[in-house]
Amino acid sequence: MIKEFSYKKFGKLEFSKTSAQSDSLNKIREHIKVLFIPKNAIIQVDFQEIAMKTDALLFINPHVILKPCETIGGQLMHFNKDFYCVEIHDHEVACDGILYNNVFEIPFINLNEEQSVEIQKIISDIQFELGNEDSSTEEMLRTLLKLIILKSTRIWKQQHQLSDSVQQADVQFLRKFSKLVEQHFKTHHTVADYADMLCITPKNLSKKISMVSKETPNDIIKNRIILESKRLLAHTTMNVKEVAYSLNYDDDAYFVRFFTKHTGISPTNFRKQFK
Repeated sequence: MIKEFSYKKFGKLEFSKTSAQSDSLNKIREHIKVLFIPKNAIIQVDFQEIAMKTDALLFINPHVILKPCETIGGQLMHFNKDFYCVEIHDHEVACDGILYNNVFEIPFINLNEEQSVEIQKIISDIQFELGNEDSSTEEMLRTLLKLIILKSTRIWKQQHQLSDSVQQADVQFLRKFSKLVEQHFKTHHTVADYADMLCITPKNLSKKISMVSKETPNDIIKNRIILESKRLLAHTTMNVKEVAYSLNYDDDAYFVRFFTKHTGISPTNFRKQFK
């Protein structure tokens, strides 16, 4: 089910093997998404298969490839940027760099029983509003979406022990680094590049990142480049040279060595796995 308010679109669909086979996920590829996943489900996010140990929420940018491997009862809410732009509305919900554009981890929000009941009630309210046809429906849907985002951001901070007021500066720094990598990974490949943008030394950048990630800033930057390489190889017709050039590698032979070193397989052989 989908609602359109001029150029603004918001919808909800079941996330299961059936939905994957019906091509409904491809139709909303450009949309931003919030996915409720039940315990014991198995899903694939880009190229990683994950088994859910609890009910969870997942926040998904456009172009992330989702696949419900063993999933029944998943609920996927989706919307375009005209309906709700994460970057523009970030001052309201402080989620950009945490739930969306998070380069540290796949942003799962694991829910305990009480939290899951609360989130499922909001999803039920969304379902009800999608069946409404009055003047307040659009704003009600946006309010319910923001409520899920706000609650999830709070849970993420609690789970990462970053909820104390004295640590808010650290949280803001981590969000800023995450957003910078997401914005510039195609053109800026070194830790020094991001340290310059953040007006600190590469050593201090590494120290701050170590608070939430076992990976170094260099690992995080390189992993984001590799992920984009995989997406382009698996889901576009661009040749290896074009993929390399799109990621600011003028020497495609260097890009091939870089990709092979980090994945254990050449770009050409990686692509063959998806044919």
